[in-house]
Amino acid sequence: MNALLGWIEKRLPVTNAYRKHLSEYPMPKNFNFWYIFGSLAMLVLVNQIVTGIWLTMNYVPSGEGAFASIEYIMRDVEYGWLLRYMHSTGASAFFVVIYLHMFRGLIYGSYQKPRELLWLFGMLIFLILMAEAFMGYLLPWGQMSFWGAQVIISLFGAIPVIGDDLTLWIRGDYVVSGATLNRFFALHVIALPIVLLLLIVLHVLALHEVGSNNPDGIETKLPKGSKGEGYKTQFRFHEYYSNKYDIIDSIPFHPYGTVKDLIGVAVFAFFFSYVIFFNPEMGGYFLEPPNFEAANPLKTPEHIAPVWYFTPFYAILRAVPDKLLGVAAMGASIVFLFLLPWFDRCRVRSFRYRSKVHFINICQFTISFIALGILGTLPATPTYTLLAQIFSFAYFMFFILLFFYSKNEVTKPLPERVTFK
Repeated sequence: MNALLGWIEKRLPVTNAYRKHLSEYPMPKNFNFWYIFGSLAMLVLVNQIVTGIWLTMNYVPSGEGAFASIEYIMRDVEYGWLLRYMHSTGASAFFVVIYLHMFRGLIYGSYQKPRELLWLFGMLIFLILMAEAFMGYLLPWGQMSFWGAQVIISLFGAIPVIGDDLTLWIRGDYVVSGATLNRFFALHVIALPIVLLLLIVLHVLALHEVGSNNPDGIETKLPKGSKGEGYKTQFRFHEYYSNKYDIIDSIPFHPYGTVKDLIGVAVFAFFFSYVIFFNPEMGGYFLEPPNFEAANPLKTPEHIAPVWYFTPFYAILRAVPDKLLGVAAMGASIVFLFLLPWFDRCRVRSFRYRSKVHFINICQFTISFIALGILGTLPATPTYTLLAQIFSFAYFMFFILLFFYSKNEVTKPLPERVTFK
């Protein structure tokens, strides 16, 4: 067996890759609760892939058979209801985990140098996830699926010159029809998952090249000969890390990181199971009541709104009276997130050691984002529209203010080694 493993290792270094990228990857000793969401995102991704494969075995991607096939899965396929709820709840859980993962990067400055590319890969993953979720949202072919897709696709028509042709190309027809459903199904189950998996690999490789950030925002991997020399950890690390760095205040991912993640998985599984078995619709936020009716082009729902994880950006869109400017504002709200590493010009990463102005700015940004998410689910009354405009302004002001005050920000002294709080 040893000879066989040695023969394989010389031709495909599986063990070496496992040690380098998993078991002996150095993680800071002061990781806290906020650092479990990356592994939880991988767990939910596996859930979505596995349940999605089983659902496609009984799904019919056509305008005539899609809704009926969902009903067949729910009623007649053995444990089909469980697979469907695991997938629909998993989509919402994915965005819960991703938003918390992004928030951790925001408060601890994980987007700053040298992790700009890591942040960009993460934002591309977020963008592909939004496209993946939107494509999947049409597949049940219920009322909200149909009309939600109709509204979102029509937004592309606001683009000057190419808008109408682009809208027609996306739909594959002059209206949302079976042709739209078929191409969205192909993108949802094949094209976008391939791109998503590629970006995740690049995200992990970029992370392991520059190392993980920590709640203090200071480096635990320092170049050889630096002031950190002499504080080597008592643990053995992969030669890639031991040759390149003096590892300071770090521990190997296994068993310390795996135990931390397993505790997070246990807690997550408890809440995830509760939603699946007791409240899969989550009051209409995970599965809307109109989506239990077959799509009807002649019957418009009283209130059309996207799923909750799109509503912050949808509220920004509705806050602008002009359609083209609204689309531009919604696009800018995502582009600004991509450019966050260049908006923040402070050399201190973690909010623990930054000014009160930065702390207040993060708080107002968080409140604005949550408020926009709530407003996006409500009808567009004059009062709600005014509130959406106020919070949209606050959302963009976070980036603008950050750009101006961060360069000369008065910060607290950084510790030389990681601290435990």
